[in-house]
Amino acid sequence: MKTDISDVDTSGTDAALPSNTVFELLLDEQRRYALYYLSRRVDAVSIEELADRIADREGQPTPERAEQIVVEFHHNHLRKLVESEVLRYDADAGTVERQAAARALDPYLELVFVNDP
Repeated sequence: MKTDISDVDTSGTDAALPSNTVFELLLDEQRRYALYYLSRRVDAVSIEELADRIADREGQPTPERAEQIVVEFHHNHLRKLVESEVLRYDADAGTVERQAAARALDPYLELVFVNDP
């Protein structure tokens, strides 16, 4: 049996990502939720706001947990998301913003978070 490893292309968009990149980006739960949260936003979001939302979702909405998430995001997720061209990071402002390539992840994010508000 052959596995199709062609690029993932979402119809109606110009976004395409290699399949391996899609799976890698969606592997981590915090990264998945960050991508989902950003898919619901129009403008750039501060890393702190994103961390607060993740902490709240995890049921640990404390300043300490949010700070841990900020550190984890910087060390574990940010570089991968920027290099994959799904996010733009403004270090001066401390914000992240979705890029066009992130639209290729939307169908998967919709499936994962179908019951989220």
